[in-house]
Amino acid sequence: GVSASPLIKKLGVTKMQVYGADHSPWVQAVLLGLHDKKHAYTLTTVPPLALLFKSGVMMPAAKTSDTPWLLESADILQQIGFGEVSRQDMEAINHSWRGVLHRTDRAFRFFNGFSRIRDPSSSITTRLLHHFLRSFVSFYMFLLIRTLVFFRGTGDPDNFGDQFLYFEHKLNEAGPFLGGASTSTADLMLFGIIQCHSSIPVPPLKALQDDPRLNKIRTWIAAMQARFADYEHLYSSRFFHPSVKPAESATVTDRTVFWLGALTMFILFPVTVPLVAILAGKVKRPLHPLKN
Repeated sequence: GVSASPLIKKLGVTKMQVYGADHSPWVQAVLLGLHDKKHAYTLTTVPPLALLFKSGVMMPAAKTSDTPWLLESADILQQIGFGEVSRQDMEAINHSWRGVLHRTDRAFRFFNGFSRIRDPSSSITTRLLHHFLRSFVSFYMFLLIRTLVFFRGTGDPDNFGDQFLYFEHKLNEAGPFLGGASTSTADLMLFGIIQCHSSIPVPPLKALQDDPRLNKIRTWIAAMQARFADYEHLYSSRFFHPSVKPAESATVTDRTVFWLGALTMFILFPVTVPLVAILAGKVKRPLHPLKN
């Protein structure tokens, strides 16, 4: 683990810098945690060069001006005041992300989803540059997922609802949250996964909506949406009640620039594919999307 003291001390006097796209469940978990704790932060959807050369496009990443980048969502959440997630809960959380590999079943839908991610920069020039460059991050993720599907398949369970039964049973004993009266690391990570499933709809979303065995899960989703009604990155609002403010989409201009970037990445295929391989090699953990 990472020592908590430096970052916690700095959080009271400076904003946290966060890198990541809100389609990632682990980025979502961190942003949800920061929102819940009312900690100030700045968000960028493009990795700073120093971070890119060190760890590739791995996300989330978070730091303050005087602390190193932290690269694990569980560590970051602990640093801002949430408890450690149990091994059993973590295994269930990783298991509940099955179905994510279907995000790339339709290439246009995948890239269109990423084009809609809003960049928070107040500078028009910076925002457009970020949208252009973020197309490479999307290209990287698309190739990574398609490679995993090619070699390993999608690993679909017989019933996507089964992977949420652990939490359904846990909510029978707790409530309204997995952490009891307040949100826990497990709540944030599982809700982050639901945001991921909702940002580009995949088969587990249907199970979450309709499986008659998951009534407690749907009640929990409603409680989480009510708690995070003013949160800026909520994708699940389109699929679950209560209907609250959904994530704001990027402007038409921003999306057009993103698509120009995506086209450039495909035209420069002989360059961008080796670059993807080089950056993937910088990741210090197994390249598997079921890891946070």
